[in-house]
Amino acid sequence: MATKEATNGASVTVSAVSSKIPAAANPLAEDALKIASNIIYHAQYSPHFSPSKFEPEQAFYATAESVRDRLVQQWNETYLHYHKVDPKQTYYLSMEYLQGRALTNAIGNLDIQGAYADALNKLGHELEEIVEQEKDAALGNGGLGRLASCFLDSMATLNLPAWGYGLRYRYGLFKQRITKEGQEEIAEDWLEKFSPWEVVRHDVVFPVRFFGHVQVNPDGSRKWVGGEIVQALAYDVPIPGYKTKNTISLRLWEARASAEDFNLFQFNDGQYESAAQLHSRAQQICAVLYPGDATEEGKLLRLKQQFFLCSASLQDIIMRFKERRTGKSSWKWSEFPSKVAVQLNDTHPTLAIPELMRILMDDEGIGWDEAWDVTTRTVAYTNHTVLPEALEKWSQTVMWKLLPRHMEIIEEIDKRFIALIRSSRTDLESKLPSMCILDNNPQKPVVRMANLCVVSSHTVNGVAQLHSDILKSELFADYVSIWPKKFQNKTNGITPRRWLRFCSPELSNIITKWLKTDQWVTNLDLLVGLQKFADNEDFQTAWGSAKMANKQRLAQYILRVTGVSIDPNSLFDIQVKRIHEYKRQLLNILGAVYRYKKLKEMSAEERKNTTPRTVMIGGKAFATYTNAKRIVKLVNDVGAVVNSDPEVNSYLKVVFVPNYNVSVAEMLIPGSELSQHISTAGMEASGTSNMKFALNGCLIIGTLDGANVEIREEIGEENFFLFGATADEVPRLRKERENGLFKPDHRFEEAKQFIRSGAFGSYDYNPLLDSLEGNSGYGRGDYFLVGDDFPSYLDAQKRVDEAYKDSKRWLKMSILSTAGSGKFSSDRTIAQYAKEIWNIEGCRVP
Repeated sequence: MATKEATNGASVTVSAVSSKIPAAANPLAEDALKIASNIIYHAQYSPHFSPSKFEPEQAFYATAESVRDRLVQQWNETYLHYHKVDPKQTYYLSMEYLQGRALTNAIGNLDIQGAYADALNKLGHELEEIVEQEKDAALGNGGLGRLASCFLDSMATLNLPAWGYGLRYRYGLFKQRITKEGQEEIAEDWLEKFSPWEVVRHDVVFPVRFFGHVQVNPDGSRKWVGGEIVQALAYDVPIPGYKTKNTISLRLWEARASAEDFNLFQFNDGQYESAAQLHSRAQQICAVLYPGDATEEGKLLRLKQQFFLCSASLQDIIMRFKERRTGKSSWKWSEFPSKVAVQLNDTHPTLAIPELMRILMDDEGIGWDEAWDVTTRTVAYTNHTVLPEALEKWSQTVMWKLLPRHMEIIEEIDKRFIALIRSSRTDLESKLPSMCILDNNPQKPVVRMANLCVVSSHTVNGVAQLHSDILKSELFADYVSIWPKKFQNKTNGITPRRWLRFCSPELSNIITKWLKTDQWVTNLDLLVGLQKFADNEDFQTAWGSAKMANKQRLAQYILRVTGVSIDPNSLFDIQVKRIHEYKRQLLNILGAVYRYKKLKEMSAEERKNTTPRTVMIGGKAFATYTNAKRIVKLVNDVGAVVNSDPEVNSYLKVVFVPNYNVSVAEMLIPGSELSQHISTAGMEASGTSNMKFALNGCLIIGTLDGANVEIREEIGEENFFLFGATADEVPRLRKERENGLFKPDHRFEEAKQFIRSGAFGSYDYNPLLDSLEGNSGYGRGDYFLVGDDFPSYLDAQKRVDEAYKDSKRWLKMSILSTAGSGKFSSDRTIAQYAKEIWNIEGCRVP
């Protein structure tokens, strides 16, 4: 009765509930009644709302705080244990973490979902409804940030002594709204109220300096002084491991100015804005992830963000290292790398290198050689891209202005590197202009951050075998000849907890039942045991019904957020990722346009022989990336026409899924049957959504790019719909294009012409389609080879249609996809980092 009241909109109050279940603090409760008491205790005594309400939103915050009690206890135990044992620890620096919701994950990892579901029932609520109240933490953008979050889950689950460091963005990247004009960006509101998971550490505050100048002391030592100083305040988010006491931390920094930076005299004089100038500038640092950098101000702000993360994190790491040495009669800085590993997640935290050097030399007083030895044995770098525009290059002018001491240090690193090449590798002298760190081109002098990382790190890794091979043979080939052992591969992975166990409980339960163990959740290689059931009729039936339940749930979601009704009996075909020309959502939508045109030309009888399909595309286009935004608009315009065409809409629907994030992915991926990973070969470093789809028994249509190569090897090439040019063919095809030798397929021309004819409305798509025309020139010449790959893409889609008609064959392929996904656990990836790069070991809390 209570549940019905709550969900039918009748107002539930705290006092009404607490009259049945007493409010009592039970922070470590495990049975439903005591948990319910603890939830009510938080609703009453940690109030964030007026006392009259206990509706789903209020219930969510009280529930989260009840779970946090347990996490805080485990957290404290974990850090006391680490302090006592003093193991070597890893510090993972990343500008992004795409955490998603935390409630399901926390109670799942703590193995108390059942008790919390029962407790909420006693309080008149359903766990499913309460979970939906949580907003996704808006701290990331795409694969880079989600990878970092999967890694934290695996570090905790493997009991590794590790910390994540990031920034506490107030408004995240943006929330995507779809209008008739296409994508509109609005600020994320995840912190509009507050996050119940974070704990502010008022005692963990570090000064971070910008601008200023370098002071040379009489003894020749140097000191960075002047400029402006903001304070970095730590917020900690607990990361629980799966069925282990170990609970680690994601430490997020917020930028603040102090009270003394507020000019009371100016304020009282009516100069309100200038009175709070530093406060305003401090707030800008953590306002938005990846602020637009088309302007000088934007570039300066991005650089500030990167340095703020690096400086605060390193000061914290060093303080912790020194604390653990307190009381020891003698210790040396040379011990630092045996206790500290710093991992740079892409080039964004590169400034950690000169900042560590600066602190060691200027604050701790050690010489260059020792500081360099410590730094290069501490820092390792993960490369995530071969795209030239994503390999960061910062203006030397901006760097000298913002970070004058760091530029001196970078200059010295560069000078010594050049001397090393000239003295020991004269054969490479001609390559120095591209290998050195400072590009002193008088038109546009820049600092090449990737080069700085490679020169200064003890290990550089790529994130899939193909990607690492390209790094070694192309991008960093000259460095490999100097330091052959520096380069490694660490194929990415995903956490099986969030990406199967919790997001697809029906499928998980079937796997556990047939494998007769749930050990696969932490040992994903056990999934290979499903291969022997791939032809078993009972298993196929159970598998098919679990997939159908997920498809029905997804269909309800799509109806709710888009108003489009989709048929769960059609093939669910999904592409969700950042919108980027190299990821080729344009290839996908051109294929859908061609399919629509052919359906229109068929008779009613002919249509009945086709495979009904629902094409779903989702992802955010960066706010200033015009062509990506045109692609979003095109998908929506095509959907508007196709979905309202009565002749065709039972055979094809096209849906743009708005505001793609982790929680949307948790709905889409389990309900997907075909997913598209169709980037131009050699462009996608790894991809991780491909792993999530494959793990959930979804088949892939894709190119030989990134981790697709390894997925296809693991699940069997007969279970993968392959098409397109290979990475080693791409340069030749681009050359042929430049020389006017490309002959477009008539189907490709037909699809473009159909869009140009105005079939999907009056918007001018010529600038977008023109990027596929011509042989060369900026924004022309089809750089990503959409036209080249279009014929083989359509042929592969034909094979998909045929395969789907044979449901037994499709189910077998789906089962084998999951069975072959064991390699792609982030537990495997992180165990390799721990052993082969960080040299750290598990430190389990007893």
